[in-house]
Amino acid sequence: MSSYTLDDLRQDVADGRIDTVLACQVDMQGRLMGKRFQAEFFLESAWKETHSCNYLQATDMEMETVSGYKATSWEKGYGDYTMKPDLSTLRVIPWLEGTALVLCDVLDHHTHEEVAHSPRAILKKQVKRLEGMGMKAYMASELEFFLFDQSYEAAQASGYRNLKLASAYNEDYHIFQTTKEEEVMRAIRKGLQGAGIPVENSKGEASAGQEEINVRYADALTMADRHAIIKNGCKEIAWSKGKAITFLAKWHYNAAGSSSHIHQSLWSLEEKPLFFDHAGHHGMSPLMQNYIAGLLSHASEITYFLAPYINSYKRFMAGTFAPTKAVWSKDNRTAGYRLCGEETKGIRIECRVGGSDLNPYLAFAALLAAGIDGIEKKLELEAPYVGDAYFGKDIREIPRTLRAATKAMTESEMLRTAFGDEVIDHYTRAAEWEQEEYDRRITDWEVARGFERA
Repeated sequence: MSSYTLDDLRQDVADGRIDTVLACQVDMQGRLMGKRFQAEFFLESAWKETHSCNYLQATDMEMETVSGYKATSWEKGYGDYTMKPDLSTLRVIPWLEGTALVLCDVLDHHTHEEVAHSPRAILKKQVKRLEGMGMKAYMASELEFFLFDQSYEAAQASGYRNLKLASAYNEDYHIFQTTKEEEVMRAIRKGLQGAGIPVENSKGEASAGQEEINVRYADALTMADRHAIIKNGCKEIAWSKGKAITFLAKWHYNAAGSSSHIHQSLWSLEEKPLFFDHAGHHGMSPLMQNYIAGLLSHASEITYFLAPYINSYKRFMAGTFAPTKAVWSKDNRTAGYRLCGEETKGIRIECRVGGSDLNPYLAFAALLAAGIDGIEKKLELEAPYVGDAYFGKDIREIPRTLRAATKAMTESEMLRTAFGDEVIDHYTRAAEWEQEEYDRRITDWEVARGFERA
C-alpha cells in the first residue's frame, strides 16, 4: 500500500510537479495495460473510473484476439470493461518525468462486479478466503533477469542474435562485476524506492549478465502489485539507459534460468505468526505443516500458474538451481519447496518452482488456494527430502511440459472450487493457445539441425 494520496497528487499537480497519471490494469501476462491521463482530467473524474476494451483480459503475448474465450469474442462485439483505480496503489514514478501511477481493478461494465478472470480479482478472492479464516498471507517474490548492453530496438533489429550480456562471466555475488552494472542497477533500486517500493538489495546472479532484485515482503496483494510495477519499472529504466532486460524464464540454452522464488507465511489478523511453533518440528506449527502438505498435494495442478509458457519448462533442468522435483526440504536448493527461517517467527516456505515470467497475482493465488486446501483438510505433511533431489527416485516431479501442466490444471477440482469453473476454463484456453502457436512454428534449432541432414 502506498502512502501517497489523492490530496498529495492534487498538490503536486497544482505545483507543477506531476502532469501525467498512468491508470493501469494488469493483464493475463502480468503486464501493465492502460492509459496516460492528463493529470487535471484524472483529478476531475478518472480517479473514480475509466474504461478499456475487454479484450485486454483475453489476449496472448502478441495482443492477438484469440478465439475460444467465453467471456469475450468477435461475436460478443468486444465491449468495454470498467477500470476502477485502487487509490491505495497511487504513487509517483520517479524514473518518468512528471508521472504518477495507479493500479485499477477490472469491473464488468454493466454490473460493476469484478471480472472473475482478471488477475487482481483472482488473488483478492483467495485473500478474502484467508480473512474469513482469521488469517492473512505475507509474501515476497525474488525476481531474476538478464541485463544486455544493447537496447530493445537493437536486439529486435538483430533478430535477437549475437546479444552482448552486461557480464562475460558468472557474476553470482560479485561486487566488482556488479559495480560495472551499477549505472542501471542503482537507478532501479533508487527508482523503486522512490516509487514507494522498499528495496532490500540487488546482486549478481548465477550466470553471465544475470541480476536479482529483492524488495521487502508485504501482504499478498501489495506484494503482487509491487512485483508488477517492478518488472515494468526495470524495463523502462534499462530502456532509458540504452540497455535491455529480459524476464524470459530461459533466454539461452547455455545460460541459467531466471526464477521468481516466492516466500510465503500466514499470520493472524492481529499480526501473530501462525507458522511458528517453538515446540514443533523445525519450529513449524501444525497449521504450517498442513499448508505445505497442500502445496505438495496440488503441486502439479498449480504449476501452470507458476510456469505459464512453453519457454517456462526449458528452465527445469538438473544442476541449475531450478527444481525438477516437487518435494520439500530443509534449506535445500535442489527441492521445489524450501523451508527457510526455521525455529524463528520468520519461518516460511519458499516455492522455487516459479520462473521470472510468471504473473504474480495468479501464482500467489494458486499457492494460497493449495495451502488453504491443505489447512481445511488437515493434510499430513510428508517427511522432508534429504540430499540431492535432482536424482531422487520415485518422488513427485514437476510437470515437464506445458501440455502436462495444462491437463493437471484443467482437471483440478481444488482449483475449480477455489477459482471457479469459468476462470479455469479461461486460463485453460490461454494455455491451449500458447501450445497451438508453438506447435506450428519452425525453430532455428530445427532448421540448423535438419536443413542439410534431414
